[in-house]
Amino acid sequence: MSLFDDPPTPRSPRGRPRRAAGGKSAGNTGPAKGSPSSPAPSSEDAGRGGDRGGERVVSVGALTRAIAGRMKAMGRLAVEGEVSRVTKAGSGHVYFTLKDEDAVLDCKIWRSVAGRALTAPLREGQRVVCHGALDVYAPRGTYSLIVERVERRGIGELLARLEELKAKLREKGWFDRSRPVPILPGTVGLVTSRNADALQDFLRTRSLRWPLYPVRMVHTRVQGEGASREIAAAIARLDASGVDAIVVARGGGSLEDLWCFNEFPVAEAIWNCSVPVITGVGHQTDTTLADLVADHRAHTPTDAAQTVIPDRRSLEDRIERAAGYLFEAMDRVLERRSERVLRIAERRTLRSADWLLDERAAQVERLGRRLSLAGGRGLEQAAARLERAVGRLARQSPAARLARLEERLDGIGSRLVRAPQQPASHRSERVAVLARSLEAVSPYAVLRRGYSITRPLAGGPPLRSGAEVAKGTVVETLLADGRLVSEVTEAEEGQEARRADTDAAGDGA
Repeated sequence: MSLFDDPPTPRSPRGRPRRAAGGKSAGNTGPAKGSPSSPAPSSEDAGRGGDRGGERVVSVGALTRAIAGRMKAMGRLAVEGEVSRVTKAGSGHVYFTLKDEDAVLDCKIWRSVAGRALTAPLREGQRVVCHGALDVYAPRGTYSLIVERVERRGIGELLARLEELKAKLREKGWFDRSRPVPILPGTVGLVTSRNADALQDFLRTRSLRWPLYPVRMVHTRVQGEGASREIAAAIARLDASGVDAIVVARGGGSLEDLWCFNEFPVAEAIWNCSVPVITGVGHQTDTTLADLVADHRAHTPTDAAQTVIPDRRSLEDRIERAAGYLFEAMDRVLERRSERVLRIAERRTLRSADWLLDERAAQVERLGRRLSLAGGRGLEQAAARLERAVGRLARQSPAARLARLEERLDGIGSRLVRAPQQPASHRSERVAVLARSLEAVSPYAVLRRGYSITRPLAGGPPLRSGAEVAKGTVVETLLADGRLVSEVTEAEEGQEARRADTDAAGDGA
């Protein structure tokens, strides 16, 4: 492993900072200075008891009322402590305890004031200041603080700011990136302290998985004020050095000890890193802001080392198994190829090429005969086509056409010479016969006999049946002299059409 940082500068040893006590203990609720050490019962309570050996005897109820009076006389209090055992009842009341190093105080927030007393839900470990008054529950002889307002203090304020920062980074999408960790990184970067147990855990895991695997470390403080900026600078330095993955590691500790990993500079450095970042900070139950932004969160530094450093023995086993599979596949391929070569060697083509030459010679001979036959038939067909073309050309020659025209002209001249010789009555009679024949087939003759032709005004063939026209159609009726235009108000089929439909239906059956 290479130490990718400057030599350490000597520094005086420092002990772990003692956690400061937060305010006046809630358990110090004794009587104020100058007040009597024992409650003074009323005359009514005195009448119930008696004097026993110089001591005044009072009832439990009297004593409880006296204590309640003293507590009420204390007025409104502001008590600071750490929130614990938060419970919200079904009735809407909130019950919790305030504690510090010396005592524990039960607290209650009634449903009627819970909305204005709490600006945010109470969480375990918050350090708060509760404003309210003490009250005694006589049936059980217990007292509690009736809280009317809660203020966050100390680590509670830090946790509140952390939640706000988490919300902002979540909106930016910084918690959604998860780049894959390289399977076999060339060099692993490590950000931790050279004096931390996390370094020893990381190196021990490396020795077990792959001794002397390339690791480039940058020493930095992992606790205290200013440690977050040092950690961010170390991440950027390793990223610029060309490592393939970066591990940020630290052992377990209190929330204050791990707080530098909850600060924005560390989260920003992880987000801007060009290679995957793996965090192994604290224990499994510790979750920091750096864990949320990182590409992979390991539970411990040992887990981080196992994540990024490959297991050499496992990799060698995989390579050995892959080599075995490869050799088996090669043997199967070679065996199939050998069998194929043997089958090919048994073919006639490789044993002797004489049959191939004989077959090709016979094929050439068959093609020669087919070519000769095809050539002869082609010449005969070409000669016949040429003969027919010569005949067509001879018939279309100018001399032949002129002879045919002269022959037709002679025939016409003969008819013209014979025509004046026929009697005129014969010609008139023939014309009359032709006129009567023409008149018989003329549609106008039919119209003059009283018939008419009806057709659609828009055009089309004459109508032959009432089924061919729809109600409301405009039709045109042609008469012998003139025409009529009308609109169809009713259309009905004739008997012949209905009979034809009936016959068609019977044939279909």
